Amino acid sequence: MSMANTKSAQPSALSEFWYYFSRNKGAVIGLAIFLFVLAMAIFAPLIAPYNPNVPHEGMQRLPPAWDANGNSMFPLGTDAVGRDMLSRLIFGTRFSLFIGLVVASLSAVAGVLLGLVAGYFRGRIDTVIMRIMDIILAFPSLLLALVLVAVLGPGLLNAMIAISIVNQPHFVRLTRASVMAEREREYVIASRVSGAGTTRLMFKTILPNCLGPLIVQATLAFSAAILDAAALGFLGMGAQPPTPEWGTMLADAREFFQSSPWLVTFPGLCILITVLAINLMGDGLRDALDPKLKRS
Repeated sequence: MSMANTKSAQPSALSEFWYYFSRNKGAVIGLAIFLFVLAMAIFAPLIAPYNPNVPHEGMQRLPPAWDANGNSMFPLGTDAVGRDMLSRLIFGTRFSLFIGLVVASLSAVAGVLLGLVAGYFRGRIDTVIMRIMDIILAFPSLLLALVLVAVLGPGLLNAMIAISIVNQPHFVRLTRASVMAEREREYVIASRVSGAGTTRLMFKTILPNCLGPLIVQATLAFSAAILDAAALGFLGMGAQPPTPEWGTMLADAREFFQSSPWLVTFPGLCILITVLAINLMGDGLRDALDPKLKRS
């Protein structure tokens, strides 16, 4: 009976995670904003009042509804060809979150595999992998992404591939350092002595104990991917018009910056708020997953 009470008194892993995560108020705010943006992306066809790619004749560059010259039919105004800004911003959440998810997943999977191999086997394999990563890191990330997109050709898919390659070295270095710290610990040596094979040691024994910092890095890669994709779209190398992607919307509106500032302001605010929310979530994940911070 007493053992049952002791077990019930122990907090579950999820409740413990939420306890440490919720202590960071900024992370909770970031999570709330992110869930709101995610809901908009999922239910965009139901929420958006208009088709984001269909122009409305005679409604070009209408200011927001609260302006004296605004129209209540278009709460955030219209763009240079008469498309509803609110609808385009709502559908833009789909592209930005999709880009972030795909890029973070690709760079994480490839980076973790390479870092795991480099940290476990060391020697010449480690040297080759890390020198390649050093070469990638030697270039400014946006410049390298531009070069890769110029080689592959402009477009959303090629932009995601380029950003994934640029973000990959951070996962490689982090995974390698974690694996090197774990591979000589007692539990790994015990598993090796008991007959565990190389694959089991790498993926079932060592890797699960390295996931904490990698999850935090994935959130940072998520926000960095959104920023890089917006930058490539702004430079005309990412998503192509009339795709309602926030960076592309900024590129379309730059010539109207002074005469119609809302065309630039709203997509810029969407990028700022979304990236800030994800970064705040990353801080909360670090607080919840780092055992050193828990002890403090």
